[in-house]
Amino acid sequence: MADRISDAEHAVMEVLWEESPLTAQDVAERIAPERAWSANTVKTLLGRLLAKQAIGHEADGRRYLYRPLIARDGYVAGESRRLMDRLFGGRLAPLVAHLAERDALTDDDIAEIEALLKDLKQ
Repeated sequence: MADRISDAEHAVMEVLWEESPLTAQDVAERIAPERAWSANTVKTLLGRLLAKQAIGHEADGRRYLYRPLIARDGYVAGESRRLMDRLFGGRLAPLVAHLAERDALTDDDIAEIEALLKDLKQ
């Protein structure tokens, strides 16, 4: 997938990753209500995602059913790597330090990181 997914398109992808295939109307009904998007807005976003080959569709009578063509795990891994590369020179330690300095890590987060590091060392 060459083109990046926008924040708005990502909201549509989250719905489709949760459940698919769905119609455009189904997606519109599942989008977070605070977005207050019309069905036309959702259809525009679906069209963009089709063009980017992030989703596929199949005819179901007079409507289309949409499904993701990219896995959420792969997308998240790519976005995480881009963030680290762009902001932290590709290194994880400065990212964790940045979060820790701003009290953005809870005790649970720290315990989870410690457990991950322990597993990695073994």
